[in-house]
Amino acid sequence: MTDSTERPTPPEGLPPAVVDALTDCSPGELRKAIVHAQELLHYHGEAELPVSAEDREDIIRVTEHEGYTEVVKQFRCAEGCEDCPHGPYLYHVTEEPQPDGSRKVHWSFMGTVQKTE
Repeated sequence: MTDSTERPTPPEGLPPAVVDALTDCSPGELRKAIVHAQELLHYHGEAELPVSAEDREDIIRVTEHEGYTEVVKQFRCAEGCEDCPHGPYLYHVTEEPQPDGSRKVHWSFMGTVQKTE
């Protein structure tokens, strides 16, 4: 669960009316809004980027921007690593069209993120 004292910052370009409407929603209503937004993306021929944690990864933050998704994540090694977790690291995730007409998700490593504790 996130710290309830810090309200999330809406992504760039999201209309204020949508921000206001979502801010007033309950958790159940927000889940329904996510499902509807995904359905609308599919209707417009766009699929959501598959941004999910792999084994031994923790996704710290996902922020949508125009043309890319910003992902901050950290990694945990196998047992016995005293320096774990490693990171956090910043990635820009995009979809790239392929010659066969399909689309491929591409992760671009941007660098290390300074921890703010």
